[in-house]
Amino acid sequence: MIEVRRGTDRYRGGDEAAGIVTRHAFSFGSSYDPDNLRFGPVLAVNEERLAPGAGFDEHPHSHTEIVTWVVEGELTHSDTAGHTGVVRPGDVQRLSSAAGVRHVERNDGAVPLRFVQMWLAPDDPGGEPSYEVVRGLPDGTPYALPAAGALLHVLRPGAGQRAALPDAPRLYVHVVRGDVRLDGVELEPGDSARITGEEGLSVLPGSPGELLVWEFAS
Repeated sequence: MIEVRRGTDRYRGGDEAAGIVTRHAFSFGSSYDPDNLRFGPVLAVNEERLAPGAGFDEHPHSHTEIVTWVVEGELTHSDTAGHTGVVRPGDVQRLSSAAGVRHVERNDGAVPLRFVQMWLAPDDPGGEPSYEVVRGLPDGTPYALPAAGALLHVLRPGAGQRAALPDAPRLYVHVVRGDVRLDGVELEPGDSARITGEEGLSVLPGSPGELLVWEFAS
């Protein structure tokens, strides 16, 4: 089964007057939707845009694996467990909030910041917070998130270059850039597909693409 969700249907969030534009793919905050709470371990896929100088003040998280992919600009991170970092395009940032942590996310740069942030539920909640940044994730190298039983694949096919999707019981596909065709359906930036029980799938971009593909074993 392939369920397509359009970027234009995402829930609106953020604070545009403060330079924060957010679009939520799943039920979030005041945009409560009991029929759209999660997909496998995925709890949230948020598209964020921060103007220069804008950001999220210190706020709490717990029992969540938070993975961030920067599309444009630079994201500055700091948290109460003592971790700090600057995340740039091509980097993968992971914050395991575990039993609880507070963090700050800002655009301290001079240009707009755009990133995709994905929240996943861990198999075993609790523990100590942890943090890492993988610099320049190579094409074809998945990022493993064992705590949630997940692998993140970043696909960057060129125009007209077909790219295979992993064969797995469950996949979540988010289009970052390009227009791509998946099983006869056209997807544009911001669109996503929730895939269950399918094999042999591929995407064919009409323009250079970038896709975030989560693979789940169950």
